[in-house]
This record gives sequence, C-alpha cells and structure tokens, in this order.
Amino acid sequence: MDFQDTDAIFKRYERMKSKRGTWESTWEEIAERVLPRSSEFTGNRTPGDKRTDKMYDATSALALERFAAAVESLLTPRGARWHTLRTSDPDLSRVPEVAAWFDAVENALFHYRYAPRANFASQMHEGYLSLGAFGTGGMFVDEKFDEGFRYRAVHLSDMFIAENEHGIIDTVYRKMDCTARQVALMFNDEDISKEVLDKANDNPDERVELLHVVAPRTDRDVSMSDRINMEFGSAYYETKTKNVIEEGGYEDFPYIISRYVTGPRETYGRSPAMLVLPDIKMLQAMSRVVIRAGEKVVDPPLLIADDGVILPVNTRAGGATFARLDGRTQAPIQPLNTGGRPDIGEDMMERRRRTINDAFLVTLFQILVDSPAMTATEVLQRAQEKGALLAPTVGRQQSETLGPLIERELGILARQGLLPEVPEILQGQEYQVEYVSPLSRAMKSEEGVGILRTLEMVQPIAAVDPSVMDNFNFDEITRVLADVNGVPQSILNDQEQIQQVRQGRAQQQQLQQAVQAAPQAADAALKISQISQAAQQ
Repeated sequence: MDFQDTDAIFKRYERMKSKRGTWESTWEEIAERVLPRSSEFTGNRTPGDKRTDKMYDATSALALERFAAAVESLLTPRGARWHTLRTSDPDLSRVPEVAAWFDAVENALFHYRYAPRANFASQMHEGYLSLGAFGTGGMFVDEKFDEGFRYRAVHLSDMFIAENEHGIIDTVYRKMDCTARQVALMFNDEDISKEVLDKANDNPDERVELLHVVAPRTDRDVSMSDRINMEFGSAYYETKTKNVIEEGGYEDFPYIISRYVTGPRETYGRSPAMLVLPDIKMLQAMSRVVIRAGEKVVDPPLLIADDGVILPVNTRAGGATFARLDGRTQAPIQPLNTGGRPDIGEDMMERRRRTINDAFLVTLFQILVDSPAMTATEVLQRAQEKGALLAPTVGRQQSETLGPLIERELGILARQGLLPEVPEILQGQEYQVEYVSPLSRAMKSEEGVGILRTLEMVQPIAAVDPSVMDNFNFDEITRVLADVNGVPQSILNDQEQIQQVRQGRAQQQQLQQAVQAAPQAADAALKISQISQAAQQ
C-alpha cells in the first residue's frame, strides 16, 4: 500500500464505509435501547442531548453492564495477575533464574498497564460494553516513550476494519473527530494545512476530521529499521483536504480489535444484543403499554352522569365538584373500569426479561456465583462447569484480543528498554503467554477434579493395601492443583529446595531418634555391667 497515494486511500475508505452501511442501522437500533450514550451511527448527535427517548425499561442496559463486568472479572480482573509467561519446557520454567526473569517481566507489564495515566481498566471496560452491544470492540494502544503505554477505546462508528487471508484484522481506517487545537498539539505546524493551522490560532475549538490508516506495508525494505519500513505502515490525513499530515509505521499492530462471534463472510462481529433485539424492542413497546394501563388503574378515567355535574370536575385530593344529587342512589361521578390487566402485561414482560438476561449470560453468571458451602472437589467441579459453559463464548477473546495486546505491550517495553536482560539460558528460547485468569483456571479445573476424584476412589483400596499410593507422584499432584487454583509459582519450592528441606527433616528425625534411644542404651549397658559383675562373683 502506497500511503502517499491519497486517491487510492480515500477510494478504499469510501468502499469500506459503503460496505459497513448495512450494519449501522442495526447498531443504531441497539444503541438506542441498550447503550444510549453510544448512539452515534446514523445522523449527527449533539453532545449532551437526551438519548433515552426509546427506553421505557432498563433491563437490557443493566444486562449489558453486568455482562461487561462479568467478562472483565473472568478475563482481566483488576488487581489480579491474569496471565504469566512460561517456556514450553516446564522444567526450564522452574529454574530459579528463569522464574525470576519471567516474574520481573510480568511485574513490568502489570505495572505499566495499570499505571494511572495508562487508563487500561476503564478503556478495556468500554471494549467489553461494545462487545456485548455491537459484537465488535476496538482499542488503540499508543506508545509513550519512557512512560510505557496509553490505551484508548475507539468507538465503533469511527472504525472500519479489514481481514487478511487468515481472518486476522490487519487493516484499520479510523475516523478521528478532533479540535483544531488537538491537531496542532499532535503534529508539527509545517505538516498541517494552512486552513487547519488558522483554525487552531483563531478558533481552537472548531472540529476537524482526520483519518488514521494502519495497514501492512508491502513495499518496505526489511533491512531498514526506520518508521517507513516497519511491518505496519501508518499515515494521518486531513479528510477535507486529503493532506498527508504524517507517515510512519509500527512494529506491532497498534489496534486491538475484538469480536464476540462472526458469521460466514462477515468481518464485523455479532453480539448478544443482536440475538435478542426483537425481544428488547418488544419489551420496550410492552413497557410503554403497561405503563399506560397502570396509569388508568391508579388514576382511572371518570364516568359522569349526564346533567348530574356542574362542570368543571376537580379530581385533585381535597378538590370539590358541585353536582345535583336529587336523591340519586348512585354517585354522579364514578371511575370508568376499562377492564385493563397490567398484571398480565407484567408476566409477559418478565418472560422477555429472562430471555434478555439469558442472552447476556446474566442468569449463568448468577447461578455460578450463588453457590452454597462446598467441598474442594465440588468447588473444582463447579469451576469446571463454568469453564465448559463460557469457553465457547469468551475463549475467543484470549486469542483475538489478549494475545495481540500482550504482544504489543511486550514490543513497546522492549523498545523502551524497560525489560530486564534475558538470561543466557533463555537465549534463543521461545516463551508463551499462559492465562491464569479465573476463566482460564475454570477451564483447566477438569484436571483437578480428576485428580481429587481418583484419590477419593483409591482411598478404600489404600486402606487394604497402602502400596497402591506408590502409583502417584504427590509432588506433581501438588503442583497441578496449585496451578489450577492460581497459586503463584514464586511461592512454590523447586526440586532442589524440596530435596534440601527433606534432607534436613530426615536428619532432624534421625537426631531425635538417637536422643530418644540414648536413655534406653544407657539402661541396657548398666544392666549388662551388673550381670557381668554378678557372674564374676
């Protein structure tokens, strides 16, 4: 891709906008009823305007919030380590020098990721909200020199994406709505058009639209390491003038795109909200009807006898209405019973609410949380069930979102010299990310359940023949169970340390046995001496 060929760039931009147009009406429908503050897909919204006109029931909006919170707690919980780094060789990972290096790298990742200015947690939450509502979320991971990273969620209305031959997102066209002042702060004055520069001086708050394009650079010189020969090319354009403000590149793809599920030949993802959009719309319509029906029950229309009341009718508390009674047996003013049944409408709405909560996994999360006191085996079994139910739903996020995210972060820290030097034993070795989030542990808990069940079944046999326990390596069992339960590797002793502890324990036991045997030996020697003396006499 030639980033200086602005005509080709903007022609593709228009094609991508046209191709995405079929999605936007659906996204707008969802936004108006599920995430009103993100209603930006069709038409121009005024900042601060009311966006809840089509909402009469907040079930779907609350379900989305719970979905995002639950996914975050399962995949990227705040205040917890949700991934580690290890080699493919478990024994090598346990070498103290290697374990210490991995621990230092992990500390650096989590330190810079959750730094106050990085803004990771809040922007990741925005991504999960977009994932549940629209099926696609985006985040830009910016490189701040000597400061680590800065994260920024990208609204779906501003993002246009394309896949490579492997179905991986490798091209992003991002529309940026900035003020003229922001443009002047982001780029050099000599690169900005005179029109924008004048706006920055005269009216700095006036809006300016930019276009950021990131795509694989096919014409790069791999022997060069400058910005225009990196793996991914990048360029900023003024949309109005098509002026190229800045051209550069990235070693790693800076946009992290997540998709909930995808349909055949579809680039954008599909969401839980799309699945139950008819139910969401019906619930809103039913809520409007039930509200009106309830108003009629609480404050019913009046039936007034002909010529029985001197108008006007005062229906306020303590109000007086004058009427000719003339010995009437019935009141001249009566409530008009319309026969409305708001309770039936509530029952129908409740069924819709359950369907919506099921689609956003709220019901599942609640079932898995509300658990009584359980044994260790039951805890692992419940975790196994959770992992089996959620793995198809959120497992994709590990490969499509978290993997590229960590790769981008490691690349930034390495280029900034913020990682410790790689130990010699790891030179040329490949290492991998291992997820230790609650969901990952739940998915691996099947091993723990199998171990505990086997030990429980073997116990009656061991009571008859204790030698059957020789079939088990209890050191390895302990490590597997510790891994399943998320125990940090740093608090576990390696094999050398375990051997030293056991040798010390054996020596201590031998010493205690010697001390305990000393009085008995002295008594035996005394008795032998007495017997010898008696024999001599």
